[in-house]
Amino acid sequence: MTDIFLAPGLRTPFVKGGGALAGVNALALSAPVAAAMAARAQPDFVIWGEVIPDATVSNIARELIFEARLDPTIPAFSTTLACSTSFVGLIEAAGMVGRGGTHLALVGGVETMSHVPIALKTEVADRLVGLFARDPAGAAAMLGGLSAGDFNLPAKAWANRVSGRSQGEHTEDTARRFEISRAAQDAWALRSHQSAVAGQDAGFFADLILPFGGVDHDTLPRRDTSLERLATLRTVYDPAGTITAGNASPVTDGAAALWVGDAEGLARLGATAAVKLVDWEIAAIDFRLDEGMLMAPGRAIPRLLARHGLTFADIGLWEIHEAFAAQVLANIKAASDPAYRRERAKVDADLGDFPWDRVNPHGGSLALGHPFAATGARILSQAAKELAAMAPGTRAIVSVCADGGQGTVALLERV
Repeated sequence: MTDIFLAPGLRTPFVKGGGALAGVNALALSAPVAAAMAARAQPDFVIWGEVIPDATVSNIARELIFEARLDPTIPAFSTTLACSTSFVGLIEAAGMVGRGGTHLALVGGVETMSHVPIALKTEVADRLVGLFARDPAGAAAMLGGLSAGDFNLPAKAWANRVSGRSQGEHTEDTARRFEISRAAQDAWALRSHQSAVAGQDAGFFADLILPFGGVDHDTLPRRDTSLERLATLRTVYDPAGTITAGNASPVTDGAAALWVGDAEGLARLGATAAVKLVDWEIAAIDFRLDEGMLMAPGRAIPRLLARHGLTFADIGLWEIHEAFAAQVLANIKAASDPAYRRERAKVDADLGDFPWDRVNPHGGSLALGHPFAATGARILSQAAKELAAMAPGTRAIVSVCADGGQGTVALLERV
């Protein structure tokens, strides 16, 4: 079996939606990242994703080849798995590298969350298109007479189609089910910001971020936040709930990429430290039940560890996506509960105590931001850089939850 390795890639600064990058579309935001990556080494293929679609772009990965002026003979295809989009791109690339003469893949994603697509309802769009074909003047008149009821308006932003509820509303259910307090959520959010700011001050992100649009750093980490300030914020989804803008990831614009390759591809990059993809797990749950939308990692993590005979303590680095502080705390609480592991994950192994001090050492999505399709590449690149600085044999777990009750988890090792 071919060994598959990760190498850190590049990304734009992550910026709050409606901010400095609001005027940039997804292709324009992605192109500088892809071009800078390809200037280091030409990939054998490209996988790129976007969760919030652009109706004029059917295959953003292939369009990116031309937008970034890469070699047009490089194959490229798009992928989507909500917040795990560029993470699942890693899994897809791992199944392709080392076969068919390929050795190196460029994997990534982009989200311009400043732009929310607004679509006509199907029956209205069909009438309008038909009218344009036979009566352009009548079609123009119809356009002028459209009402709000003719559109599919994103009244709840990115609500789940099945439930009609947002991830935040589902996570309020999770917080209640797993008894995650507001104080615990705010404390985790504060930790994320403090770790991200410390990482910025230490220069950790300098070689991961490509300046773009007059911005050269992530603008979301807050130096001035505190438990006192976080405690003053009102709840967003439920007046009697616990989730606020302070303990939830912000609406974010950004693009991110990483490298996936075999030994030959790694040599092409000139990488000095090898971070190996040992294994991965994709899990799905019925989010209509009591757990909430984002609890699949609570099952995937124990399964992956048990498959390799590992405990929590055997993992030297944990990078866990922070969609919400409550989701992080609930997933680890679930994975740490023997009864939950047996009943829901079907794992009997004793995993020991969870090492909270090893989680997200340079901050997570609460502080850095969460542009849906870019988050997987961001967190994997960050983990690869952190792990490369550790001793050979050190292992990492990277976990990303996703809309639809799904989640992706990877086991990495410094070799």
